[in-house]
Amino acid sequence: MRILFFAAALTASSAALGEVKSSGPGGFRIEAKQVVSATPAETWAMLGRIGEWWSKDHTYSGNAANLSLELRAGGCFCERLPAEKGKSLGGVAHGRVLTAMPGSMLVLDAPLGPLQSEAAVGRLTWSLRAVAGGTEVTQSFVAGGYFDGKAEKLAPLVDQVLSQQLHGLKRRLAR
Repeated sequence: MRILFFAAALTASSAALGEVKSSGPGGFRIEAKQVVSATPAETWAMLGRIGEWWSKDHTYSGNAANLSLELRAGGCFCERLPAEKGKSLGGVAHGRVLTAMPGSMLVLDAPLGPLQSEAAVGRLTWSLRAVAGGTEVTQSFVAGGYFDGKAEKLAPLVDQVLSQQLHGLKRRLAR
C-alpha cells in the first residue's frame, strides 16, 4: 500500500509553490496561492472532481479516480480501496467538509497522511477570489496537536505535497 501524501522523493515538477508560514513542536501552518484560468464557479466545481487533479502518487490505492469530495457540510473527502481477489479492502476518509460556501470557500477537517495516526488535527482550506484572468486560489493547511516531535520536520513535506496538488488543480483548469 502506498503512503498517502508524503512520498520521500518528489519530482522537480512538483517544486513548492507555497511556504511554511510558521511551525513549532505542536504544529504548523502552510499556504500557497495560484491564479487559475477559470471562474470561481468553475474552480469550485473542479474542487469537487478531486480525482481529476489530485496526484495518484498521494493516494492509498494508487489511482486518483478512487477519490471523491462532496461539496457540502459534512461531505466526505474519501477514497475507495478496490477489491483484491474478491475481497473488499474498504476505504479511507481523508477529511470531512466543515464549511462549504460555493464559489468562495471550502474548509475540511483533514488530518492528511501520517497525521491520521497522530493525535493531531488538520484544516485544509481553499479560498477562491475572482481576479483579472480567472480565480485566485489560496490553499492553506493548519495542523496542530501531538506530533511526537515531528511537526517541524513534516511542515516542508506537507507544503511540497499540497503545493503539488494545487498545481494539479491549476493544470486541470487550464484545459
